[in-house]
Amino acid sequence: MKISNVLGIFLLTTLSCNSQENKRMEKENKHTNQLINETSPYLLQHAYNPVDWHPWNEQTLDKAKAEGKLLLISIGYSACHWCHVMEHESFEDEEVAKIMNDNFICIKVDREERPDVDQVYMTAVQLMNQRGGWPLNCVALPNGKPFWGGTYFRKEDWKKQILGLANTYKTEPNRVIEFADRLSLGIQQSENIGLNTAEANFTWKDLNNMVGPWAERFDNAEGGTNGAPKFPMPNAYNFLLHYAHLSKNTEVLEHVEITLDKMAFGGIYDQIGGGFSRYSTDKSWKAPHFEKMLYDNGQLVSLYSEGYLKFQNSLYKEVVFESLEFVERELMAENGAFYSALDADSEGEEGKFYVWNEPELKLFIREDFEIFKDYYNINSKGLWEHGNYILLRKKTKKEIAKKYKISIVALETKIKNWKSILMAERDKRIRPGLDDKSLTSWNGLMLKGYVDAYMAFGEKQHLEVALKNAKFIAGAQMQADGKLWHSYKDGQSTINAYLEDYAIVSSAFIRLYEATFDKTWLDKAEQLVAYALENFYDKNSGMFYFTSRLDPELVARKMEINDNVIPASNSVMANVLYDLGTLLDKDNYKQKAIIIANNVKPDMAKYASGYANYANLMLKEIVPYYEVAIVGKDAHTKAMELNKKYVPNKLFVGSFKNSNMELLQEKFVQGITMIYVCENKACQMPTSDIIKAKTLMK
Repeated sequence: MKISNVLGIFLLTTLSCNSQENKRMEKENKHTNQLINETSPYLLQHAYNPVDWHPWNEQTLDKAKAEGKLLLISIGYSACHWCHVMEHESFEDEEVAKIMNDNFICIKVDREERPDVDQVYMTAVQLMNQRGGWPLNCVALPNGKPFWGGTYFRKEDWKKQILGLANTYKTEPNRVIEFADRLSLGIQQSENIGLNTAEANFTWKDLNNMVGPWAERFDNAEGGTNGAPKFPMPNAYNFLLHYAHLSKNTEVLEHVEITLDKMAFGGIYDQIGGGFSRYSTDKSWKAPHFEKMLYDNGQLVSLYSEGYLKFQNSLYKEVVFESLEFVERELMAENGAFYSALDADSEGEEGKFYVWNEPELKLFIREDFEIFKDYYNINSKGLWEHGNYILLRKKTKKEIAKKYKISIVALETKIKNWKSILMAERDKRIRPGLDDKSLTSWNGLMLKGYVDAYMAFGEKQHLEVALKNAKFIAGAQMQADGKLWHSYKDGQSTINAYLEDYAIVSSAFIRLYEATFDKTWLDKAEQLVAYALENFYDKNSGMFYFTSRLDPELVARKMEINDNVIPASNSVMANVLYDLGTLLDKDNYKQKAIIIANNVKPDMAKYASGYANYANLMLKEIVPYYEVAIVGKDAHTKAMELNKKYVPNKLFVGSFKNSNMELLQEKFVQGITMIYVCENKACQMPTSDIIKAKTLMK
């Protein structure tokens, strides 16, 4: 749907958000605004602006209505570089602040805390401009209906735009109101979906029709999709890995493997300290925007863990272990909560913490510098800006070892020493800013990452961290009735949770049950699902709203349909319902999941990556979806051993003694641990032999 903006010229420049250091929080200021009482690091960064910022809440909206003033809504997040540029250029400027304060009620929103607000106004900007980004700036009527918006503006352009808007509203209010009403209707209609009354029938043809056009955009030289910038899309590659394996599609499988290899070798991966940056500015994964987000790293740990099971590539294990070491070192609190992000900038420069010049590298790496230089590309390939190098890889360890006539073991010893030296030197630098709020949904992604790593590699430390985080979520963020909080900081849980929180945490708890056979986590997942069905479910469409029925109304109550870097909350919840329905023998859950997938089916071929997680659900209907029931004192050991065979179409269910769970009833045999490979509750002959059980899962 296209809506033209009748109010004039928009700046169509879309500058995506990079990052900037956490700054000026304690310097003396003559201004303090309403954000001073917030917990969000992003909002607190603006608490000393001369702009009279307010947080998004009912009191602020009531103030706008009472005074009849327009809303100026500015949305960003702590790791957003251009958000901070605009703050410095405009929001710290007294003249600009006066224009804003005189004509508007100014609201600052942390999009990570309030994705519901961001969703509404991002849709508005996309409808008006056909593109969006952060910082996201909208002007709206006192009732919240937007009529103008854009992304980053230079100071003079910003002054001109907002003054013009204020004057237009004073002189032609009816014209503005009419446009705002039409735009709000467009927001309400966008990405909401109705019930598909056609029979639900999922086939290989459906998925082939989806993957075929998608594959035409594959970059089979560098991985990912053609062109630049390049974003890691772990959810999409999770589906492609499942699809390629189960359909025996070698071309897609090779593309997945190339992508995993190239990302791990690229500058987007921190070769010294582990962990991935948000995205690469080029087509070869070389130069990242250096911010590190929890949600990327949680999902990429899951993807590389699964990739290891399929390809048995030691590089993937290295990526997983180093990334988790990074998370524990830099993004984990004492209570097991995970923080949100690290900025790209330090000392006002993007990437300064991570890049190196050749003289300092020669000073630090005093032995084998020629090997180091070749291994990490201190050459034209690694050269970035201002004589600095981004460490990246082009050759395998085997190739380097052969070239320099040393063993791989000897090379690995050198690499370990290099990393230790450079980490120690890097730790002396001024660190990027930390966004230390903990978001429940993002914690769920990282929790699942830890569990997936444990299931792939059997490292007990990973399970211990997973359990600590799960107990944090269950204890601090989950209430007795199953209600969740969305955000946590400084001992305070805030903001009523969104569908993404219920869906992602439920998914993580189900996975934690598979790893431990502790039914506590299955019960908690069911409690969260029950709460979501009560408060988010739309019976008319069979879909879920993003916000609870208990939340204050916005301009539109939206559904999150399309998968993005993080899969859509509806697609995650559909998979949760299917898996929970399978484990608990609740067909009504599975039917709800199938309805959701059927609703989006007509649109899947048009925008394949936006429906990848729904396609994962369809695979569970197309191929056998094994219920692997293991009962006896060695149930956990046998599950871990069975998991070494890559079978993406399976669920583990188990107990160490007799259980009243439907799938485990009458399966306990005293003194023997038995394995039952079942499909739709119909089990093949049980066995205690791991090798035999593996052959039953084709």
